Amino acid sequence: MSIETALFEALRGLVADRVYPDLAPENTVRPYITYQQVGGDAVNFVENTIPSKKNARMQINVWADTRLQATAMAGTVEDVLRTLIALQPTVLGAAIAAYDDETKLRGTLQYFSLWI
Repeated sequence: MSIETALFEALRGLVADRVYPDLAPENTVRPYITYQQVGGDAVNFVENTIPSKKNARMQINVWADTRLQATAMAGTVEDVLRTLIALQPTVLGAAIAAYDDETKLRGTLQYFSLWI
């Protein structure tokens, strides 16, 4: 299973399947979640063997009509991701408030380290 599949499966119930890589389609019902990989830790062995797991630093974004809704949903997302033991989740900081001028949506973004 890929990290993207695991994220979708874990978060889909929070927003009625409205979980998208990178960007949501235009006019998506809110709230919704987007995600993107923004790096990760490389694993290198001296023996030049291939590691059994790969790391991804994932940015998870929540978008909603109000700040309160976005903040509450971000807390729920963090709680859910902490339970994904198979992905060895690490929360890499608190949620950051965001605002999109074009759509007038309130959001949060938060970074997580996941392994698969």
